[in-house]
Amino acid sequence: MKVTFSKLKGVAIIDPKVFGDDRGFFLETFQAERYRTEAKIDLPFVQDNHSRSSKGVLRGLHFQKTKPQGKLVRVVQGEVYDVAVDINPESPTYGQYEGVILSAENKRQFWVPPGYAHGFVVLSDTADFEYKCTDYYDPTDEGSLIWNDPIVNIQWPLQDPLLSEKDAKAPTLEEMHKTDINQ
Repeated sequence: MKVTFSKLKGVAIIDPKVFGDDRGFFLETFQAERYRTEAKIDLPFVQDNHSRSSKGVLRGLHFQKTKPQGKLVRVVQGEVYDVAVDINPESPTYGQYEGVILSAENKRQFWVPPGYAHGFVVLSDTADFEYKCTDYYDPTDEGSLIWNDPIVNIQWPLQDPLLSEKDAKAPTLEEMHKTDINQ
């Protein structure tokens, strides 16, 4: 596999080795020792998730506040633009993001370590999105960052995504930081 590390600490783009012929293909989507040594993913996975979304749906940008999840994500059908955002005000890359196209065609994976906001927008008619998590999802611990935060300035490949009500009302980085200071 080929691992490309991002400017964001710990974030990695993983291109697995694909073995294919006229019968189809085979690839490893996870192998603990290889991912630990080559991709520097040294956390156990405790939950796998699968979502399906239609074209134009944007999910995110989500994170867990006190029990952050690392996510190893991939697309098994369709295509998405996937994003990780550094939301740690102590980090030198605070407010910066990494974005990558994930598709059934490229079979690419994206490692989003604990402590980052994460989201994606669907570019194909539908997309099946799978991800492994390093901690259990807790709806009472969930936080969101608005998808079009002016500080982060993500260059999404579409301008008018379909959002959940919760995602449409998410705060900006500035609002999140003010809330943290006042608590």
